[in-house]
Amino acid sequence: MIIDKLENLLKEVFNECGYNVNEVRVIKSNRPDLCDYQCDDVFKLAKEYHKNPIEIGEAIVEKINAVENFDEYFTKVEFVRPGFINMTVSDTFINTFIKMMGSDIKKIVNIPDKKETFVLDFGGANVAKPLHVGHMRTILVGESVARIIRFFGHKTITDVHLGDYGLQIGQVIYGVLRDNIDINDIDIKYLDKIYPEMSKLCKEDESVKEECATITKKLQDGDELYTKYWKKILEVSVKDIKKNYDYLGAHFNYWYGESDSYKYLDELESILRDKNLLTESEGALVVNVSKDDDKKEVPPLLFKKSNGAFLYASTDLATILQRKKDFNPDHILYVVDLRQGLHFEQVFRTCDLSGIMPYDKLEHLAYGTVNGEDGKPYKTRNGDNPKLEGLFDSAKEIFISKKESNKDMSSEDVDKIINSILKFADLQNSREKDYIFDLNKFSEVSGKTGPYILYTYLRINKILKDEGSSPAFSNKIYNKADRDLRIKMLDYVDMVKLAFDERKPHYVAEYVYNLCTLCNVFYQTNHISTLDDMQNKYDWLFVLEIANNITKEMLYLLGIDIPSVM
Repeated sequence: MIIDKLENLLKEVFNECGYNVNEVRVIKSNRPDLCDYQCDDVFKLAKEYHKNPIEIGEAIVEKINAVENFDEYFTKVEFVRPGFINMTVSDTFINTFIKMMGSDIKKIVNIPDKKETFVLDFGGANVAKPLHVGHMRTILVGESVARIIRFFGHKTITDVHLGDYGLQIGQVIYGVLRDNIDINDIDIKYLDKIYPEMSKLCKEDESVKEECATITKKLQDGDELYTKYWKKILEVSVKDIKKNYDYLGAHFNYWYGESDSYKYLDELESILRDKNLLTESEGALVVNVSKDDDKKEVPPLLFKKSNGAFLYASTDLATILQRKKDFNPDHILYVVDLRQGLHFEQVFRTCDLSGIMPYDKLEHLAYGTVNGEDGKPYKTRNGDNPKLEGLFDSAKEIFISKKESNKDMSSEDVDKIINSILKFADLQNSREKDYIFDLNKFSEVSGKTGPYILYTYLRINKILKDEGSSPAFSNKIYNKADRDLRIKMLDYVDMVKLAFDERKPHYVAEYVYNLCTLCNVFYQTNHISTLDDMQNKYDWLFVLEIANNITKEMLYLLGIDIPSVM
């Protein structure tokens, strides 16, 4: 809304100057010492009208400076060679939007008229396997993206989509039968032990691997005994997964698994056959998805193995068919490891070719790895992938050791702070990038951390409680720290929109950190409690209250709850 207002004004001026434009692009300046906003459309006009950009720019700026209500928008507009229009907005302009946010910070947000439905597929743990640190990013990114989408009024349908029918199930059932374990004695401790053991054995003994694959195929074909064991394994594993995901505040509308897609496979195969997409290759059925303009090879999608077994690609396609039937979504988003890029490219192309759902409505929100200080995927000291629950415990130990008073905090507050440590550490990074995970660093109350954001919010909240609310608000801005904070408050709209457009929560994390930094500068510069000028005090309380409301909303979008104390 803020940039829209500037763009509309400039559009009018451009047209008055004889340049027929449908839209003008204004951006936030990356040199706040020079101006607040900038427009470089002069270059585009110069090319289109075959004129000197300096001549165009100077004429446009002269016209802007002659606008009757100039002061409502600007304190200064100047042309900077070779083709930039630099704009410094007025206190009146800034405060117009600050006032609007007084009752509801979303009053300055452009909520789209058309509401769309997004299915988000994230979580996606394989049952029977212990959750480890590598499972954390899909949860944190997926939950945050869902919240950002809902911020703009769209509908989200979230599905954890568990891997519950793959080879790991056959491996665990093999181990259960080998160990002669009573079905009622299968618990999470046993699963944590048997899966790694069987996985290792399959790598060492091809005959065991083949037997596990046979068990998996028979399970998928409905074998009664294996189905009984599968249901027990699923029950135990899902209970543990839910406990960990609940701790991280991830909420799902559906707890479907790969097994739920099997009822759609026959229909899917018929669709692919009707479209003449299935080709036989060495006894298997494949779909050729390569394109003439591919810069690197995209191999065929393997739909069905020669033994009749289906694969992940088959069940992912069947799941899209199910979602289309059940939800008719506008978009389906997959928050899955970057390394699965080729898999999703094959699935999305097949989906598009079959007419089930267009390619551009399917998105793979890829994420990188959580690495240790050595730059390699995060491991425990003995070289294992650390269990997720163990990571929570480690984070608690480190945080509590930071300060004596932390030992007296309630478990609820500690858990909220631990969540802020883990979530902000992850979400401050662009999701497709790997990052170094340093629990000690991320647990500090200073620096770019979750606890720093929470501490800032609680500090400002205490001022508001001590001083009371503001009964009146003027148009005055009192000093640089005041102005810097107010104009940063307006930026949140563009940052959340960017996070939505690119499905990247790090824009929100970066913004709220910068906002809190300016809140602290404001706090250190302006001493509200000692002010004699009551209008000044009221204005600053009004500003701080809105700043905290924005901070709270940004923390919510990151999935971070606020504790009662720090």
